[in-house]
Amino acid sequence: MKKTGDIQIRDPFVVPIEQEKRYYLYGTTDVNCWGPPGVGFDVFTSTDLKHWKGPLPAFRPPKDFWSDHNFWAPEVHRVSDRYFMFASFKAKDICRGTQILVSDSPKGPFSPHSERPLTPSHWESLDGTLYFDKDNYPWMVFCHEWIQVHDGEICAVRLSPEFDQALGEPILLFRASEAPWVLKPEETDGATEKPNLVTDGPFLHRTKNGTLLMLWSSFSATGYTTGVARSLSGEIHGPWLQDPEPIYAKDGGHAMLFRTFEGQLMLSLHTPNKSPHERALFLPIAECEGRLHLL
Repeated sequence: MKKTGDIQIRDPFVVPIEQEKRYYLYGTTDVNCWGPPGVGFDVFTSTDLKHWKGPLPAFRPPKDFWSDHNFWAPEVHRVSDRYFMFASFKAKDICRGTQILVSDSPKGPFSPHSERPLTPSHWESLDGTLYFDKDNYPWMVFCHEWIQVHDGEICAVRLSPEFDQALGEPILLFRASEAPWVLKPEETDGATEKPNLVTDGPFLHRTKNGTLLMLWSSFSATGYTTGVARSLSGEIHGPWLQDPEPIYAKDGGHAMLFRTFEGQLMLSLHTPNKSPHERALFLPIAECEGRLHLL
């Protein structure tokens, strides 16, 4: 049994399983997640969000798997009694992308569901998350990385009902520079440098009053930071308006929301952002008129 503070993990994603009264914790769990070799993803289970059993091997790459490093940010969604894992992978001379894995159990083992990443093959992309629109069509929201576009983007692409292919071209939702809290580059010698602004970890949440919110992360003056964007149309196409103040600015990010079995809305993120010190942090959240507030 491990305590939350004992587990090195980035991008913590919690899935409550009501039938078991048990929480499943996924995340970036490789000790060295920045370079090869990539080991896989582990999962931990808990009944109280404080003490965890595991790790259990949720995913280990098959011998012919295309990626060998940067196994990042798995998140798991239950759809029709199957569990779909959205996770990012990288290989030499192949762009990083989000691929979908599947299992019949939240414990895994997860295996590749799509033949390849569903993000564009010529884009450096990461952190895909699942969203269903008002007509119940699935979408993947993901980041087009700053290392390729400088001003990091958050995009969305429609998925097939089977989650095994992307339908059409991605649409741009917004750029990192649109958020007032994101730390902008300073002018140097009279010339403005390219922005190099990060977008990380989008997660969609519909509030009780119908407002569509997106949590996402970048860097502010205080380090790794989580902000909130809101769709003025109430749907994925936006337009998206950035809240002027972040919801968490203490060097923590890649956040998501879940509810405890008692009904309390919780924010999950990792802090600090420096390896190997990153740990999961769970914070209670309140909703008020379409806005989120830390309790």
